[in-house]
Amino acid sequence: MRDATSIGRVALLHPAIRQEVAELIDKAEANLPSNSKVRIVQGLRTKDEQDALYAQGRTKPGHIVTNARFGQSYHCYGLAIDFAIMYDKDNNGSFEVLSWDTNYDFDKDGVSDWQEVVKVFKEAGYTWGGNFNSIKDNPHLEKTFGYNWRVLLQRYNAKDFIEGEYVRL
Repeated sequence: MRDATSIGRVALLHPAIRQEVAELIDKAEANLPSNSKVRIVQGLRTKDEQDALYAQGRTKPGHIVTNARFGQSYHCYGLAIDFAIMYDKDNNGSFEVLSWDTNYDFDKDGVSDWQEVVKVFKEAGYTWGGNFNSIKDNPHLEKTFGYNWRVLLQRYNAKDFIEGEYVRL
């Protein structure tokens, strides 16, 4: 993992996926051109952060970006990430372009860079938000360990935690 911001965000993920996500990003980046890297734009979300996203497009300005209230998103448990791809198109070390373009194929290998990242995570058992039925969420990857959010929310409300406030799986 070559992005300092992402390293910090991965460190806040649930202990059950923290190391795995770092390793999967390394694997995905090995498939990407050397002047690109994966940026985790969202990982663990607090109650306030999730509530603010839910309010967007409802009681606050903006477009609706989630149907999930607090506890209904795997981000609330540190079991989900949203990503983008950073490019250094001028090869000057600045990585100035942050892209959510799911079709862009910077290395021209016939597979979009986005799908190269998604493939690595799907092979490791993660669900991709681009396959969701309601709101497509292309940046989203989650690992649920077979738990639905209702069970995790019950554990959260019961303070059934490990290592601080991560729910026991």
